[in-house]
Parts: sequence; C-alpha cells; structure tokens
Amino acid sequence: MLSPQLIEEKEHNPLILIVDDIEAHAELMEAFLIREGYNVQATTNAQEAIRFTKNLSPDLAILDVMMPGMNGYDLCKSLKSLSGRKFFPIILLTGLDQLENKITGIEAGADDFFSKPFNSIELTTKIRSLIKLKRLQDELDHSEDIILTLAVAIEAKDPYTKGHSERVSNLSKKLAIFIGLSQAESITIKKAATLHDIGKIGLKEDILHKRVPLQKNELELIRRHPIIGEDICKPLHSLKQILPGIRYHHERWDGRGYPDRLKGEDIPIIARIISVIDSFDVIVSERPYRRSYSINAAINLMNTEKSSGQWDPWLVEKFITMIENDPLVHKGE
Repeated sequence: MLSPQLIEEKEHNPLILIVDDIEAHAELMEAFLIREGYNVQATTNAQEAIRFTKNLSPDLAILDVMMPGMNGYDLCKSLKSLSGRKFFPIILLTGLDQLENKITGIEAGADDFFSKPFNSIELTTKIRSLIKLKRLQDELDHSEDIILTLAVAIEAKDPYTKGHSERVSNLSKKLAIFIGLSQAESITIKKAATLHDIGKIGLKEDILHKRVPLQKNELELIRRHPIIGEDICKPLHSLKQILPGIRYHHERWDGRGYPDRLKGEDIPIIARIISVIDSFDVIVSERPYRRSYSINAAINLMNTEKSSGQWDPWLVEKFITMIENDPLVHKGE
C-alpha cells in the first residue's frame, strides 16, 4: 500500500500504476518513472491493481499484456469500467508486435500500445501527453458538474419547477431514441435538456413566480433566458454541441418564437425535441397561475394543437405515439 506521505504527494505529482507479473520488470519500470518525477505504485497482481484503482484513483496505468489469470486486455477493460465516464488513460506494453494484438488492445479501451523493448523518450512523451489530457478533461468535468449542480439548485428553490429539467431531460432522450437518433445524439439532447433553463439564474424570483400577467419589460427579461443560458455554457468547449438546444428551445415552428424567430426546420432538431417535452411537462405540472393537467388531458391538448404553429407537428405525433405506448410515462412515473 501507498504510505500516507505518498498519498499526500499524489496531490502534486501524477500517480502512475504499473502492473507486470514479472517483479523485476515492474521494479525497473518503477525506478525509471520515479526518476522522471512521478509517483508510482507497482504490483504483479491484477486483482491488487483493481483495488489500487478503486482506492487511489491513479492518473495513468501501464499494463503488461502477457500475464497469467487476468491478462492485460481484460484488466484494461476492468479498469476502464471502474473509471466510468471519467478519462483514465491506459498504456499497454507487450512483446507481441502483430497488428491483431494492437487491435485487441484498442478494442479493450487502451489509449496507447507500446512493444517491448520500448523507447524511453517516446514513452515518457506519451505519458506526459496523456496525463495533460486527463487533467484538462478533469477540469472540464468539474466545470460541467458545477453548472449542472447550479441548474438543479435553481429549480430546488421553487416547488413549482422542482425536478422540471430532470423530467424534461429524461423524456427528451427517450424521444430522441424513439425517432431513431443515435445514442450519442440522445445523450447530447439529454444534457441540453438538463440545462435548457440555466439562463433563469439571471432572472428575479418575483418575476418567475408572478401569478398575474407579466408587464412588457418583464416579458422581455424572461425572453432573454435562452441567451443568458447560452452565454453561461459557451465558455466550455465540451458543451458546444448543446448550445443550440439551450438558445432555441423557445423558437416556434411558425417563426413567432424567441430569441431569433427561427422557423420550421431552421430550428435545430435538438431544440425542437426539447420544446415539445418542455411544453408537455409544463402542462402536466402545477403552476402558480393554474392547476396541472392529467397525462391524458395533456396528450389530448397537444394533439389538438399540434398544428397551431408552436411545435414541429411530426415530432408531436411521434411524442404522442411514444407516450401512449410507454406505460411508465403514461402513468406519470
């Protein structure tokens, strides 16, 4: 196990995990990387490597492929699975140099593949590059988490909107998959839907919770929240793909929406999906100015008004078909 001193040092220097069933090889690699200024944890046992990863969250792993029991490919898959959505770079080392071995490594999730004997300069250059990439990804993930937490916190202050974005995000992803969009596209839409109202952070609560019709200047402020939301998320490159969903989710099919009065298919599909689901959730939720509709009443209302110009009529039809055939949604679960 790592000493408390080494755990504390990890906060400043990257921790690299080395796994090689030949102890002498692991020790040589460990000595080499320590000279390069890294903290190192070496083991000859795959199960111990999994425990280290769970407890210590190393910044990078270097795995030997040819090991008894669990080989490097399988260990790579296990470690990648443990890391979840977080980027955990893994380099595989092997004496095998056939193309099929490299393909197997890539399929296992490895980020690079070195044959023995390796070039030390090339290896250290790749390690620095992968760790730098991990640090950047960690910063992006942290920034995204802050924004997502902020979005939830905004809704939690208002009993009428609590849980709104989560419900819209889950149904938006379902609709995206239902109409045949890819898994990647559906995940992007889910994230956009989660943050579609983040711009309301710039609005006063007395305007958001007002029970009587808004004044003209108050309405203009409300209509700025898609732009404010886009501005909040724009600095993060990782959120670039979701910006159209945030900015355009209040555009209308007939061109009378806001903020840019886009019309028809000029409105990105991500925003058209969020618009339909956002409206549905508002209809079935209680608001300060009216009672909520039942699921059936909401479906009937949207079906009646699908050609009113507010939504993409084709998407409304698809949504109604989806919700009528989904017993969990239809029961409001």
